[in-house]
Amino acid sequence: MRKKPRILVVDDEWAMQEALRDWLKEDGYEVGLASSGEEAMVQAKQKNWEVILLDLKMPGMDGLEALKRLKEVNPEAEILMMTAYATVDTAVQAMKEGAFDYLVKPFDPDEVEMQIKKIVQHKDLVLENLLLRKTLEEKFQYDEIIGKSDAMQEIFGMISRVAPTDSTVLITGESGTGKELIAQAIHANSQRSYMPFIAISCGALPDTLLESELFGYEKGAFTGATHAKRGRFEMADGGTLFLDEIGDISLKTQVGLLRVLEQKEISRLGSEQTTKVDVRILAATNRDLKQAIQEKRFREDLYYRLNVISIHIPPLIERTEDIPLLVETFIRKCCAEMNKEEKKVAPSALKLLMEYDWPGNVRELENVIERALVIGQAREILPDDLPFSRRPLRPTELPKSLKLMEKIHIERVLKENDWNISKAARELEIDRQTLYNKMQKYEINKGEP
Repeated sequence: MRKKPRILVVDDEWAMQEALRDWLKEDGYEVGLASSGEEAMVQAKQKNWEVILLDLKMPGMDGLEALKRLKEVNPEAEILMMTAYATVDTAVQAMKEGAFDYLVKPFDPDEVEMQIKKIVQHKDLVLENLLLRKTLEEKFQYDEIIGKSDAMQEIFGMISRVAPTDSTVLITGESGTGKELIAQAIHANSQRSYMPFIAISCGALPDTLLESELFGYEKGAFTGATHAKRGRFEMADGGTLFLDEIGDISLKTQVGLLRVLEQKEISRLGSEQTTKVDVRILAATNRDLKQAIQEKRFREDLYYRLNVISIHIPPLIERTEDIPLLVETFIRKCCAEMNKEEKKVAPSALKLLMEYDWPGNVRELENVIERALVIGQAREILPDDLPFSRRPLRPTELPKSLKLMEKIHIERVLKENDWNISKAARELEIDRQTLYNKMQKYEINKGEP
C-alpha cells in the first residue's frame, strides 16, 4: 500500500492551520505548519513535502511568490492554493504558474481529502508513466544501438521501415557488431512487441539438439526424452524468433526450417501431428551465404526466404566516428553497474581507441572499457589502462592488408598459447566462437604456415 504523502499547511491564520492539521492527522497524514511564505521556504529546505496547502493572501511574501520559490526548492511537490472568492482569478493565475488546483474558502474536510486523493492519483500516474517510459526506452528505442555515423543512421531508418511489417530480415555483419540488438529493436518496434522475442544461437548447438530445440519433441522421441517439450517456434508463437548464426546449420535442418517458413507449421520430434505457428523470423550470420550456396553448404531457396530484407552492420573500423559515443555509453553503463564514479577518457587514450583495428568490434570495445575501469587508478582512463597501449598498432614491417595483419596476429597468439583456443580467445578478448569463425575465414590450421 502506498505511504500517505507528507503535507505542509501554509496559512497566516492560526485557526485555519489548526483545523487543517486536525483534519489531516485524523486521516493519517504527517502534517507540518508554516505561518508565512518565508517560514514555508525554511520548512521546504528541511523536509521533502509532497503536498503543500498554500494560502494565496499572506503578509510579506504572498502566495504567488511563495509558489514560485517553493517550486524551485521542491519541484516534485504538488501545491494546492487556498483562496477566498474575491481572489479566484489570482488562483487561476497560480495554476498557470504550476499549482495543482485551488480550494475556495470556506471548505470542508471532504473537499480537502478529495483534492489530496486526486494529487496522489496524479503522482502515481506520473510515476507509472516514468517507469513505463523507462521500460519502453529500454525495449523499444534504439538506445542500446549506438551510432551517429551515416551507416548507423541508415540502419536506424531501415529498422523504422521494416519493424511494422512481418517481413523476414537477414542481418549480416562480423561477430560483435550487435546483430542481436538490431533484431531486438525490430521486434520491439513491431506490432508483435508485446509477444515473445525468442533467440537461439544455431552455431552453438549440435545438429540433433538444434532440431529438438527449434521444433520441440514428444515424450519418448529419443533416449532421455522423459517428457514432452515445446520448441522455440512454439515459444515464439505470436512473436519473433531470432535465429543467430544461421549460416552454421546443417542441410538437414535447413530443410525443416524451409518447410516451417513455407507452411507456417511445425512437427515436434516423435510426432506426426502438425501445429500452426504465427512467428516472424529474423536471422543473422557472419558468414558469406552466397559463397556457401556456391559451395553447396546452404540452400538457395532458404536463402531467398530469409533474405527478403537485408541489413548489413559494418565493422567498427569502418565507422570510427561512432567510437567516442560508444566509449561514453560504455563508461556510463559500466560505472553504474560497478557503483563507481564516471571517468573521462584522456585524449591520448581516446587516440589509441580511435586507431585500434577492433577485430572483436563493439563487443571488444565494451570489454576494453570495462577492463580499463577495473584496473585504472587515475581519475581518467589513460593509455596504460588499455591492453594494446604497449605495442605498435600498425607496424610498418607488417603487410598493409588489414585482413592479412589480422590473420598473422591471430596465428601468433594461437602459437604463443600452444593452440589452446580458450586461452587465445581470452588474450584476443573475443569469444571462442568468434575465434573459430576467424580461423575458418582465414583458413588457419595448426601446423600449417
